[in-house]
Amino acid sequence: MEGRAAAPGAGTVLNALATGVGSAFAIDAEVTATVRLDPECDTVTGEVEAAPDADTRLIERCVARTVETYADHDTGSDRSPGGRVRTASELPMASGLKSSSAAANATVLATCRALGVDPDPVEATLLGVEAAREVGVTVTGAFDDASASMLGGVTVTDNHEDELLATDTVDWDVLVWTPPERAYSADADVERCRRIAPVADLVAELALDGRYTTAMTVNGLAFSAALDFPAGPLIDALPHSEGVSLSGTGPSVTAVGDRESMAALQETWEERPGTTWMTETRAEGARIE
Repeated sequence: MEGRAAAPGAGTVLNALATGVGSAFAIDAEVTATVRLDPECDTVTGEVEAAPDADTRLIERCVARTVETYADHDTGSDRSPGGRVRTASELPMASGLKSSSAAANATVLATCRALGVDPDPVEATLLGVEAAREVGVTVTGAFDDASASMLGGVTVTDNHEDELLATDTVDWDVLVWTPPERAYSADADVERCRRIAPVADLVAELALDGRYTTAMTVNGLAFSAALDFPAGPLIDALPHSEGVSLSGTGPSVTAVGDRESMAALQETWEERPGTTWMTETRAEGARIE
């Protein structure tokens, strides 16, 4: 009873903190999860590669919730199977690049593989979202981030209703700048973000109209102000990018465009402390390996 799966991270088009409506796009950097279930064990133990002190509650709860949902318990034991889950990430943690959503998706799918289940992708996404809410690592449930990671492309969602409003494919080169500091979604000032709800409504209209890059930029400027992040990296990107935004609740900033323009911007962003790296959007979402 073992399974392995991988799910990509994502960048932000619209942060859902202001109104509950959010939008994100998958990027080509992954979290991989390996799950081994044991019918003789009724607890789940988690581990994050290269991060021995990492909080493993989310991935442990994803295993437990998936087993509760799909296992038929025909295991010779009167207990739901527990086991172990291990994740490895190409994404920096607490950087706004949806590593938690990717870890949840990968863990749910790896658990499904161990159980021999072929889940509906949206249903599987919601298992991870519900687990994230239960352990308190997200304010909105991050259905926008999780759906982009699970499905690939770009998605627009209503996180209050867990409703998928739109899906689309995009083809951009993506430049990511991540400063040295880290930021956790659960610590974001939600009340301050709600004050920019009229701007978020405009961004949602742009996204639903397919104007994702314009939506990104408006979102980035508004949420950088609301969450007290500097606008300088976004201003640097405007002459080069089709769109640029604070990703999630930060601190990373993502810019999109063609490879030549992103390379020119990279020279500027590399003058700032932190790391700058190039990737691209991804049409394929999470996958069972």
